[in-house]
Amino acid sequence: MDILSQNIKYLKGVGPARAKTLGDEFKIFTVRDLLYTFPYKYIDRTVIHTINRLQEDMPYVQLKGHIINLETEGFGRKLHLVATFTDGTGYVDLVWFNSIKRLQQTLRVDQTYLLFGKPSTFNGRFSFTHPELDVLQTGNSGTDNCNKVPALLPHFTSGLQPYYHTTEKMKRNYFTSRLISEIIHNAFLAIGEKTEETLPHHIIAEHNLMPLHEALRTVHFPASSEALPPARRRLKFEELFYLQIDILRYAKNRRLNYAGFTFPQIGDLFNTFYTECLPFPLTGAQKRVIKEIRRDLNTGRQMNRLLQGDVGSGKTMVALMVSLIALDNGYQTCLMAPTEILAEQHLSTLRRQLKDLPVVVELLTGNVTGSKRRDILERTANGEIHLLVGTHALIEPTVKFRNLGLAIIDEQHRFGVKQRAKLWNKNVRPPHILVMTATPIPRTLAMTVYGDLEVSVINELPPGRKPVETLHYTINDTPQLYEGIRRQLAAGRQVYVVYPLIAESEKIDLQDLENGYGHICSAFPGYSVGRVHGRMQPVEKEAAMQAFSHGDTQILVSTTVIEVGVNVPNATVMVIQNADRFGLSQLHQLRGRVGRGADRSYCILVTQGRLSDNTRRRIGIMTETTDGFLIAEEDLRLRGPGDLQGTAQSGLPFELKIADVVRDNELMAVCREAAAKTLQQDPYEQLSQNAVIWRQLKVMTERRTNFSAIS
Repeated sequence: MDILSQNIKYLKGVGPARAKTLGDEFKIFTVRDLLYTFPYKYIDRTVIHTINRLQEDMPYVQLKGHIINLETEGFGRKLHLVATFTDGTGYVDLVWFNSIKRLQQTLRVDQTYLLFGKPSTFNGRFSFTHPELDVLQTGNSGTDNCNKVPALLPHFTSGLQPYYHTTEKMKRNYFTSRLISEIIHNAFLAIGEKTEETLPHHIIAEHNLMPLHEALRTVHFPASSEALPPARRRLKFEELFYLQIDILRYAKNRRLNYAGFTFPQIGDLFNTFYTECLPFPLTGAQKRVIKEIRRDLNTGRQMNRLLQGDVGSGKTMVALMVSLIALDNGYQTCLMAPTEILAEQHLSTLRRQLKDLPVVVELLTGNVTGSKRRDILERTANGEIHLLVGTHALIEPTVKFRNLGLAIIDEQHRFGVKQRAKLWNKNVRPPHILVMTATPIPRTLAMTVYGDLEVSVINELPPGRKPVETLHYTINDTPQLYEGIRRQLAAGRQVYVVYPLIAESEKIDLQDLENGYGHICSAFPGYSVGRVHGRMQPVEKEAAMQAFSHGDTQILVSTTVIEVGVNVPNATVMVIQNADRFGLSQLHQLRGRVGRGADRSYCILVTQGRLSDNTRRRIGIMTETTDGFLIAEEDLRLRGPGDLQGTAQSGLPFELKIADVVRDNELMAVCREAAAKTLQQDPYEQLSQNAVIWRQLKVMTERRTNFSAIS
């Protein structure tokens, strides 16, 4: 077994106990895992400050001096060690609450120390809590040299000290960033001067990449700040290249190996609906997307397509018409939504649109129980139900279809990958998969999270829709805001008011729904005010939503449970309190609840008066554009990818240790091109020059189930 695959416990400085801690806390089990655990920051240790120049707002600083006295204070659990430290220009206090006996045995008043820590003030005097101390001795040359074996901590000689993440459990056991650095140095001593390459020589040369061993050593122990960028680029390239080749390889294999049901017929249901029941003409984008899907359904291969469309663009109509194609060919369809409210909304829409056709549409959620549930399960199994709408209840083992040919997943990023995978087992062959999202996916993430899906985009709104006007108000503008709301209510329109919290919080100074509801009721007497939030029972939420949908209530006070799936064309105002607490994409989703009819609609973003530059920029973007893709790109840039796919790795096939799909998007495009070129030149993975690629890919993916196969 090569040393990189060796259990970490055999490495000098580790042992069974520390190995267990590394495994439990960071999933570090082998030497390879350790070397690919990178510093999260570096601190320059080249500057030595003096005590008389310390200031309160300084970050970590370095001092050189000696201890003049050392004593314990307090008793029992409050016992702590205090030292006075001087460099000749002043005095500071050093305080330790842990490892007191060990420190009493090792610290000496006749030693010169290099102190490193963060200064704070107490009673007008600077102090350092748990500082790092390294012994300095004057050698024959008269210069100060670190007595802590420079080879063991080479970052001291460069001035850049790497810092590694540690957990509270590790800190309690004195497992520090410094100790991780020492263990990593021991790993390099055990490996020697060469680490087996993970990329072919032709790719290293073509993209001017640093050798792997040099890159790893430089990232952990940089000789200078200038040496870091090429080392990090090499390691990022490696991660992104294997990410892309894994996605593209799977997509290629799926196209070759996964047979799908063929839907050759456009029959009576589709044609009748199109000619007689269509409530409005399809947009050009809807027609184009339906043609793209029809092509997929006739290839004999399983469709795996992502349908992107901004709020109100008509994705549900596309899903309905594709479902009719499945039904015309003798197959059932299911539509899975993330919430009961959204599932019920889909049910209502589908039944209304299909009321003149012999199509049976039913709903299955956790709320459907008893004899009604048994009846739906039986009729689904015998094929009597043609289109089954539901939540995650659809993937339960008890749900069996007679002939499921198409599975549609709405707002699919809200489902875990394992949940979606269960849909594949609902027929002898996996059904065709159409996943829909109203959250525009930036190109950056489309190349990764959705890299193995075919993508269709509805980029037109139905005729007659007017863009929503977005305005920014502060809490000082409340009278002006309420006057505008009253005008809309007097015209017979309806209003949403969204709060970030359900109830008041002692920890966070934000507007909350419960207080807001009372305030809105007082401010708008004579109008019926409803409320809906996530802690309500499903029956209560449904009653509140139905009352608003039917116009029985004019104002709906809500949390973000109305973010998707609520369709009330008469609602023309969306007020979002503490709008600075929401991400751009979430604000865009909430804005999409209005502007669904022909009337002019407004989205009011309410914030405190003083805003940070970042918040001001985000609010400015919302007021300047309604383009969901532009907003999504900016949101991704400002907030990062988050947990978009509902997996621990943001939907990626494996965890990225050093690369970032947002900040490194240009490098990712280069890696995708390199990966595509490799697969094109070596489709059967037989060229000897690429053997290292397939070997390394296996190493990188062996610890995870390949859910990239499930859309």
